[in-house]
Amino acid sequence: MFDWVVSVIEGWGYPGVFLLMLAENLFPPIPSEVIMPLAGFLVGQGKLNLALTILAGTAGSVIGTSFWYVIGRAFGAERLKRWAARWGRVLTMSPSDIDGAVGWFDRHGGAAVFFGRMLPAIRTLISVPAGIARMNFGRFLLLTTLGSLIWTVLLTVAGMILQERFDQVAGVIDPLSKVIVLAVVAIYLYRVLTWKPH
Repeated sequence: MFDWVVSVIEGWGYPGVFLLMLAENLFPPIPSEVIMPLAGFLVGQGKLNLALTILAGTAGSVIGTSFWYVIGRAFGAERLKRWAARWGRVLTMSPSDIDGAVGWFDRHGGAAVFFGRMLPAIRTLISVPAGIARMNFGRFLLLTTLGSLIWTVLLTVAGMILQERFDQVAGVIDPLSKVIVLAVVAIYLYRVLTWKPH
């Protein structure tokens, strides 16, 4: 997977960074913790520009997560709960999960959107209750962009710093990224098989 991500970024450049980060936020197959440090490696090697790489990664992240905000806003809590009641096993989500997410968002609001952009698993899901709560889209976009930008900068710069140890890091990240993907699939299958409406 390491080599595949690197080949996508090398072959497609900034659009590759953008599309990988967009995909990570629509359905997280490859975490940003893998994508942006690898883009940072290529920045450190002089193959990509730092500012444009950060811009591409942040834009992909913001557009991907905004999709989930629109879904939450368009469908609303009651409709999503009916959907979860019908398709809960596939979504591994129940109506009470939606109530819990909305309640958590109501308590933490803007801070949840900002800091949630830096937390695995939360970064995509936090957009749905923000949309359900009809958070002002301009405010949502500002907080999402700031949180995404900070996280993207940190990951990209970390990749740049480690670029001299590319071979060593590749030996760690490649098997680790495969384990992460397998773990995501295993957790999903476990939740599907053990799912009970509540």
